[in-house]
Amino acid sequence: MRPIVPFRLGQLELFFLSDGEIWLDGGSTFGTIPKVLWSKLTEPDPQNRIRLGLNPLLIRHPERWILVETGIDRKPGEKFRSIYKLSADNPVLGQLAELGVRPEDIGLILHTHLHFDHAGLNTRLEEGRLVPTFPNAHHIVQKQELWEATHLHERSQASYRAENLEGISFETVEGEIEPLPGIRLVPVPGHTLGMQAVEIYSEGQQFAYTADLVPTMMQAPLPYIMAFDLYPMTTLETRKRLYERWVQGQYLLGFTHEPGHPLGRLVHSEKGYQAEPLYR
Repeated sequence: MRPIVPFRLGQLELFFLSDGEIWLDGGSTFGTIPKVLWSKLTEPDPQNRIRLGLNPLLIRHPERWILVETGIDRKPGEKFRSIYKLSADNPVLGQLAELGVRPEDIGLILHTHLHFDHAGLNTRLEEGRLVPTFPNAHHIVQKQELWEATHLHERSQASYRAENLEGISFETVEGEIEPLPGIRLVPVPGHTLGMQAVEIYSEGQQFAYTADLVPTMMQAPLPYIMAFDLYPMTTLETRKRLYERWVQGQYLLGFTHEPGHPLGRLVHSEKGYQAEPLYR
């Protein structure tokens, strides 16, 4: 498990947490990119799975503690955990405790989307019943995303789990909004139609938590789109639009599934778009 990664953005303090690792099929993770190319970037295990991170973001905001994504769902049990090589428990809770932050201290949760590996710790089992993990948190999600999470089809049903929505009251929003000063929610459709990135700005510095639009730095080139994306051509158009914004604005970027240090930035050259890490 990666340790907590703190950094400052102007007057705001941010912490990359870790909810451990998830191992996903390498071919699906890189979509149409052949293994001869992507295997130069990461080494698959004997089952062709590659190691990815789970990196929720904690924000110390003047108004409240904010969590971007809650972590992965481990409630389905041992067989489910073995498929993805998950640890038995959610280490993100221990990392919050290290920072002196209790679950009840979280006042706002910003959901990029509601897949089980991003919103799985919305709820936990307590004496056999589901309870909210963060009982005082206000949850915000795009209206389209909540609709997708509750109107499943054959391509989406494996990604959403009703147990992660049970007992949670969501505020739904539409389009680009600013729920708090310095925090901007930006629709980034493609992986799902309702996915959103979280942009943060303070004292002239800008940062974007990319969600699954760009899960890792390895996948920053425009064609490196996951097979998990329901609308890959929409992903491509969204990337072109946001990449230009993030490069021109000199944004720092946080990558939700980066297995190493999750902070980097985009660069553009004659080779196209690439991501470079700020730390190794």
